[in-house]
Amino acid sequence: MTELIRNLKRIDQIDALITRVMGRVGPILLTYSIAVIFIWFGLLKVLGISPAQELVENTVYWFKDPADFVVILGFWEMAIGITMCIRPLIRISILLLFLQMPGTFLPLVLLPNVCFTELPVGLTMEGQYIVKNLVLISAALVIGGSVRNGFVKRNHELMN
Repeated sequence: MTELIRNLKRIDQIDALITRVMGRVGPILLTYSIAVIFIWFGLLKVLGISPAQELVENTVYWFKDPADFVVILGFWEMAIGITMCIRPLIRISILLLFLQMPGTFLPLVLLPNVCFTELPVGLTMEGQYIVKNLVLISAALVIGGSVRNGFVKRNHELMN
């Protein structure tokens, strides 16, 4: 029985170590992963080679030249990604992201025939591309929640 208890304690220690490492590394990797996605997808739009080009253009049909809007959106997304990489600018990145996100869901309403195979749950590839933005929103909330912690921790260490 004592051998079992020792093994369980060892497993618990290993689990505690793994979760501490994940807690330290996870938010950093999440931040840079989101940055890479926005920079990459934005660059594709700027270069005119985004697979979402047609979807965006058809969604913003009321613009004089929807293709120009796609380029502007690409620069906006690149700004989100770049500011996400600079700790003092993360709040700006999150603001830009939250200003953009409602527009990403517009095709679900304006182009349901493009986004759904069967309403309301059968998603096309385009629909899946849009709905995955829920993960980006959640990630932004996690990243935003860690910004102040880093600030408070650094200042606390300086004061003590």
